[in-house]
Amino acid sequence: MYEDKTLKCKECGAEFVFTAGEQEFYAEKGFTNEPQRCRNCRNARKQNARGERELFTATCAACGKEAKVPFKPNGEKPVYCSECFAKMKEEN
Repeated sequence: MYEDKTLKCKECGAEFVFTAGEQEFYAEKGFTNEPQRCRNCRNARKQNARGERELFTATCAACGKEAKVPFKPNGEKPVYCSECFAKMKEEN
């Protein structure tokens, strides 16, 4: 039903593929317009809209490695690195 389309980014001018799967997703969501920007330009635009995210350094409570987290640890709860957090999530 859908076929991959090559589109041109209005931001950087690069060509990008609007895949059949993406087209199907857009149709399911009721979106009528095709994307105007490539993935890199869309991500950059989203990041600029959000602003820079401040990361804080903490020590992982499980393995002791340094972890970067998007909140300021206050010492009341343990902080985990992304690897240990993923392991704990799998176990539960």
